Amino acid sequence: MMERESLLRSAMETYGDTVYRLALCRTQSVPDAEDVYQDVFLKLLGQTAQAWEGEHLKAWLIRTTLNRCADLRRFRLRRQAVPLESAADLSRLDEDAAELWEAVGQLPEKLRIPIHLYYAEGYRTEEIGMLLGVPAATVRTRLRRARGKLKDILGGAEDGIEPLPELE
Repeated sequence: MMERESLLRSAMETYGDTVYRLALCRTQSVPDAEDVYQDVFLKLLGQTAQAWEGEHLKAWLIRTTLNRCADLRRFRLRRQAVPLESAADLSRLDEDAAELWEAVGQLPEKLRIPIHLYYAEGYRTEEIGMLLGVPAATVRTRLRRARGKLKDILGGAEDGIEPLPELE
């Protein structure tokens, strides 16, 4: 039992923020994110002892978090959304970054989750595809669409490219 508790403590210290941020991103509800966080780590505590490698454990925690969030959505009434700026991590961000993550929070879930996993957690598109159960090409398409929507939300220019001058 001591080995399980040590694994749990280590996993919570190393990946607890990741699990919480992903749950908050997915549920957009602080109480639901806290419930998911607790459920995920309780499930880890109940796992049989196995050799958890760092990336394997992280991937398992992310997949379990996504599954638990989906369960909540199925079994709970829709709750009032909480703006992402209420997340503890955003209080440390500069104004531009906070505005960006607030805009990310306005995206539909299927665009918001790949953006979070790619930029906040550092996963490659192939890995995100495996976690979400979609092809990597679909992940890249969702990232491209999300960037386009973010550009619209934030009022961005056309990639800073000026049109070519007309020839006379």
